[in-house]
Order: sequence, then C-alpha cells, then structure tokens
Amino acid sequence: QVQLVESGGGLVQAGGSLRLSCAASGRTFSSYSMGWFRQAPGKEREFVAAISRPGLITYYADSVKGRFTISRDNAKNSVYLQMNSLKPEDTAVYYCAAATVGAVDISRGSGMDYWGKGTLVTVSS
Repeated sequence: QVQLVESGGGLVQAGGSLRLSCAASGRTFSSYSMGWFRQAPGKEREFVAAISRPGLITYYADSVKGRFTISRDNAKNSVYLQMNSLKPEDTAVYYCAAATVGAVDISRGSGMDYWGKGTLVTVSS
C-alpha cells in the first residue's frame, strides 16, 4: 500500500511559478513510476507528466511541454512538478499517481495503482 500526499498548490498570477510536491509513504517508492494529472472544473482528468522509476525518462503533455518539469528524489520518497510560465488554463486540481507499469503507460493514462487527494492550483489572469 502506498499513500500519496500532494502539497504546494495555491494562487498565482499568470506567468508565475509553483512547485508541487508529492510525498509517498512506504519503502518501495523507487519501484513505482510516478505521474502528475490534473482536472479542471467541468473537465475530465488529464495527463500532465510522468517519470520513470530511476528518474531518467520523462513524458509530458503537449500543453505543458517546455514549461513544466517533473523530477523525483527516491531517497526522500518524493516526486515534484516545477511549473513555470503558468497560464489561466493551467488552473486545476493536480493529482499525484503511482504505478507499477512504466512511465510510458502513465503517459497514456493507464495503469495507475495509487492516487493522492490532489492540490488546487489557481492561475489568475
């Protein structure tokens, strides 16, 4: 069992930056591929970014490529999402997910085993 807790959300102006963190419980964090998803009001949850178990391979949604960076620290059981050049359309609840499948599968929206409860990011124009 893995528990995921997101933090770092908040209100930011367009063009600003935020760094989300996701802390995982358990001693097997390094055995999971990790991902970030988001759900905007009235929309379905969508893939944002994914990272492989050792952190060497990353995937991004086209809408965030070049602005967001996913990283992980297996010694700290944590995964991060650095968000720069934020836009109002980035407003959403951001969720952390863990999967035993590969990061490429997370990028296709399948195979997640555990989810966090989410953290709200609001970008004002």
